[in-house]
Amino acid sequence: MGGLQKKKYESGSATNYISRNKARKKLSLSLADFRRLCILKGIYPHEPKHKKKVNKGSTAQKTFYLLKDIRFLLHEPIVGKFREYKIFVRKLRKAYGKGEWGGVEKLRENKPAYKLDHIVKERYPTFVDALRDIDDALSMCFLFSTFARTGKCHVETIQLCRRLSVEWMNYIVASRSLRKIFLSIKGIYYQAEVLGQTITWLVPYQFAHDHPTDVDYRVMATFTEFYTTLLGFVNFRLYQTLNLVYPPKLDGKGETELRAEFEEDYAMDSESYLEKLSALSASLARVISSAEDEEAELDHFPVEGDDMEKMEAREKAQQEQDRQKKLFEGLKFFLNREVPRESLAFVLRCFGAQVSWDKSLCIGSTYDITDETVTHHIVDRPSLDKQYMNRYYIQPQWVYDSVNAKMLLPVEDYFLGVTLPPHLSPFVEEKEGDYVPPERLKLLALQRGERPEQDEDEEEEEEEEEEDDDDDDDGEEEEEAEAEEEAKLKNMEEKRTQGKAVSAKVTPGKAKQENRQRLEQEEKAEEKRLAIMMMKKKDKYLYDKIMFGKKRKVREANKMAAKRKALDEASKSDRKKKLKK
Repeated sequence: MGGLQKKKYESGSATNYISRNKARKKLSLSLADFRRLCILKGIYPHEPKHKKKVNKGSTAQKTFYLLKDIRFLLHEPIVGKFREYKIFVRKLRKAYGKGEWGGVEKLRENKPAYKLDHIVKERYPTFVDALRDIDDALSMCFLFSTFARTGKCHVETIQLCRRLSVEWMNYIVASRSLRKIFLSIKGIYYQAEVLGQTITWLVPYQFAHDHPTDVDYRVMATFTEFYTTLLGFVNFRLYQTLNLVYPPKLDGKGETELRAEFEEDYAMDSESYLEKLSALSASLARVISSAEDEEAELDHFPVEGDDMEKMEAREKAQQEQDRQKKLFEGLKFFLNREVPRESLAFVLRCFGAQVSWDKSLCIGSTYDITDETVTHHIVDRPSLDKQYMNRYYIQPQWVYDSVNAKMLLPVEDYFLGVTLPPHLSPFVEEKEGDYVPPERLKLLALQRGERPEQDEDEEEEEEEEEEDDDDDDDGEEEEEAEAEEEAKLKNMEEKRTQGKAVSAKVTPGKAKQENRQRLEQEEKAEEKRLAIMMMKKKDKYLYDKIMFGKKRKVREANKMAAKRKALDEASKSDRKKKLKK
């Protein structure tokens, strides 16, 4: 038998993977630089299917990468920059040690730098690919923009993240792309539709926070370094699509108004310009100024059948979306000092409202509290000393709930000091069999044009009256039935004591009508049972799993409904006690 004998672990899956230490030595990089390079290039470790074979018989814990990925990294120009930076640090230390301050200055001037533009183009060949992956970049940039200027992160990175996040918000305001908002414990979730792509990002609340010690900020800073480059590219392209100037500038009218009022308060124009942009109260300058924006209209083509229905559904959705974009158009809002100014200004401006605040609070206010044309005053306190008659005083939740409902909700539920309704998540879509809270049903009724409040109050009063009447009727009927039974028993006992035989009556039978629907249901149930019996073992197991999941969902929905019923009954009893008092 001729031929070479195959050696163990030199073919197959064992040759497709490489351990992290070997990869690091192959690239001649430190662990920190290797990790940084992998984050920038989007290369992640892989878990082999046969780990023992790849690890050459050993069961020790190791991190493995694909060999083709490591070979791909060998030709990356940033690797050379990392090595140059290592040499630069060594030379700088030596110059500091010797006290050669001229050499230190020269070295600092020639500090090696690199750009990530080619990596962005490499990882995202088309603009749509970049938009699909922008969610994490936005969340990270908004997070870094809220950081305090401590030693945990470079000040330049914080400022860059703040600038990019303000640019993104201004684009969303200009394009009116915002669709959904949800206030959670983590922060505020926003969802926008940009060039047909649904983008969701998280913005933390503006609270002072301590940096946790168990978080590696170097890894986060590496991700942010790549994300800022990506977001810069995306912002530039998006501003071009709307014919806006980039970097963003305020239009002539807004800029002159803000300068005239606030120029004395700031020493430098550069100091106040980003704040003017972040105020979100003025519109942006365009490359070619247009008097009126032309709205795109859907083209109509002659279609029949299913295509016609789809076309009508698309037109209906487009009309609904256009109505939502103009939700707050024509309304003027004034924000009190204690409300989250940036979030509310962003949301209100996205839907066409005019918004202002006290000029001592922040730069960018456009009118005072005394303006008689203000329609809504947003306050987050139980009461207000001085109130104007020609405006509504509402709590901030009304704005977010109205956006999610795609309509202006009744302001009575959001007045000062009123207990607010639950803030429902717009990202939850109820399916058949799921528990739907009563507040959701009430909102759906409002969207259909019904008035559920009066109906509910009337129904509650009628139910209470009916319950009282039913209790009285039930009591009377029970008493009558008991009296009849007692009379019958007495008659039978008297006849037995007298020795008389109790008469037995024979009544003619009645023809029983068959219920066809019930028979059909029974037949279907029997067919289903037989079909389940004839299933293969594998299919039966899968069917049981599906049915178990459905039953569990029904149990959870029933449990939630029972909890809600108990809560409503408890609140109703408390209300009755208060009324009696």
